[in-house]
Amino acid sequence: MVCSEAGVCLLDCGATALVAMRRFAIDPARIDAIFLSHLHGDHFAGVLFLLLEQHFVAQRTQPLLIAGPGGTEERVMAALDVLFPGAAQLAWRFPLSFAELTPLRTARFGAFAITPHVVAHPSGSAAFAFRLKTADRLIAYSGDTGWTDTLVKVARDADLFIIECYAYDGAAQHHLDYNTLRDNVSKLRSKRLLLTHLSRDMLDRLHNIELEVAEDGQLLEL
Repeated sequence: MVCSEAGVCLLDCGATALVAMRRFAIDPARIDAIFLSHLHGDHFAGVLFLLLEQHFVAQRTQPLLIAGPGGTEERVMAALDVLFPGAAQLAWRFPLSFAELTPLRTARFGAFAITPHVVAHPSGSAAFAFRLKTADRLIAYSGDTGWTDTLVKVARDADLFIIECYAYDGAAQHHLDYNTLRDNVSKLRSKRLLLTHLSRDMLDRLHNIELEVAEDGQLLEL
């Protein structure tokens, strides 16, 4: 979750996102926009539960935007109908809108300006890394990807680069691993680097990790 004085957004929304928000006393009604890096369930399935919770339980009235690669609305609504037949036809209590992001084209939504870059992660549509600006801060986010020099462009001058590091070695296809990242970290000229999306193998090797690792509920001030 990215919070500024002018707005709140999510970078991806995994299946357990709503549970995590409740655990850390975060009100989902604060969220103005959700930016999806790609259309794999572990990155967007939480949208389904958030939508229904905001409609039926919270009785939300403020608008919500969901933006992602081509086919985002169709994929979200198809998944919603699989899990909750008929739910895709709900007359939402709140203004719900979808937007498709175009590679390398900056889109502005309220307090946020987001620029997607295509990365290497097959998902049935484009997979993006993001450069997200809000106020005078720049946050970079890798999404899921194998190593690509696009990450060098995404990271440049960012106040924070949130980067996936699924595996310790090169065993995970289409994902970053710690050895590869360590070999290329000098190219990533962000002010701060934070590893996320860690596998059990990575978690078991934290004593060997020399880069900063994200923790659940961690609060960073930029």
